[in-house]
Amino acid sequence: GGSKMEKYDFTVIGGGPGGYAAALRAANLGLKSLLIEKEALGGTCLNRGCIPTKVYAHAALFSQQLQNIGGYGFEVSGGGFSLDRLRLKKEDVVGNMKEGLQGVLKRAGVEFSWGTAKALTPHEVVIDEGGRERKVHSSKLLLATGARESLPDIPGIKLSGILTSREALQLKKLPASMIIAGGGVIALEFASIFASLGASVSIVHRSERFLRGMDLEMVRRLQMLLRRRGVATWMNAPIESIEEKNGGFEVKFFSPREGEQVVCAERVLIATGREAYFGGQDLEKLEVDYSTAGIKVNEKMETSRENIYAVGDVTYPGYFQADVAYHQGLVAAENAAGMKSFFRGECVPSCVFTYPELAGVGLTEEEAKEKGVSIKKGKFPFSANGKAACQGEAEGQVKIISSAEDGTVIGMHILGPHASDLIQEGTLAVAKKIRAAELAELIHPHPTLSEAIWEAALSLSRHPLHFSR
Repeated sequence: GGSKMEKYDFTVIGGGPGGYAAALRAANLGLKSLLIEKEALGGTCLNRGCIPTKVYAHAALFSQQLQNIGGYGFEVSGGGFSLDRLRLKKEDVVGNMKEGLQGVLKRAGVEFSWGTAKALTPHEVVIDEGGRERKVHSSKLLLATGARESLPDIPGIKLSGILTSREALQLKKLPASMIIAGGGVIALEFASIFASLGASVSIVHRSERFLRGMDLEMVRRLQMLLRRRGVATWMNAPIESIEEKNGGFEVKFFSPREGEQVVCAERVLIATGREAYFGGQDLEKLEVDYSTAGIKVNEKMETSRENIYAVGDVTYPGYFQADVAYHQGLVAAENAAGMKSFFRGECVPSCVFTYPELAGVGLTEEEAKEKGVSIKKGKFPFSANGKAACQGEAEGQVKIISSAEDGTVIGMHILGPHASDLIQEGTLAVAKKIRAAELAELIHPHPTLSEAIWEAALSLSRHPLHFSR
């Protein structure tokens, strides 16, 4: 048509955490912002990642607590479980959050386009809104196209009925047995959830350890706790093939310890990792520097091409965390609005929502050794913490790593109840270079789980109160 091209100051392709945070911040700073999303607002995080899996993890926690509830005076009989009811609860939570998010964006003045976008230049974007084509002109462009499941090349991996996290969250019936391929956050969270809900779970992982980047001692403790709850773990065991067998699946792999293995299960979940997804953009034509690992960005979230920014899972180096994407989105929007803003990735907390939870920030023990930093370690077990005893969740520990030179906290790792909520004290300590002795001087409320951090800090600077080594 002969309609005049619409003009925007800031156009965002991708409505996940990075994209919507950027569009929101840009609008707050007075930029006329357009947010383009082809599937569902909130991206992976809200629709098939962080949020839905936390609803399931909460159900898994209930399931664990039901096993202890008799000791607290309750008589519970039967206690049947319906995965479909849990699925509907999840849909409800996600639906409400999406509605809330849409309201926030509308009130901020962010305009929406539901469609598939292709950037021709930094200033010209064509949008296919379900057959209706629309061209917009934009001063600045942000690519926030996210990531997708990366599937390994295994015979049988494309068989119908094999799950990724997306399909696992749509199941209406709890499978009796499940094999999970992978050893990262997604694999372990689903293993913990389905095992807690009553499925028989086996993890088959191609590498010798789980959760690269987390503290190895804590990861091994978590693995032991998962095993104790009946999760079988096969390490150093790349899958050779998957076949259909008796209404389920048969997975073949070689275990260095036990030789050639064939394990059968009703369901197979592939959780081997994620890779940057460019959303069909012609990055060569846009002159944006990238590799298969992602779009290269600087600390202002600028790409190699002027007026084009990128944030979140599509960028390199990739964190694949929604919280990082939020922060990068704010930084990109502020720079687009002419402010000077920087993303610093030195102090990013990581959380794994297993039962018990695992969280870490700063250096792991292995990283400190690799860097040649001499360290001191302070630990405190939740078994000696009053609040953990009260709530019947006494597994795990807090571990603080400090610099032997000046006593500053350079890493904190927590395995145990509410680790994800507790780790922020560690983030603050590492980011602001607080000494362990200073943490030990802070009064931590009693009785709380946070006292385990206090006691771990005490064990570095003096001596823990409720624990004799």
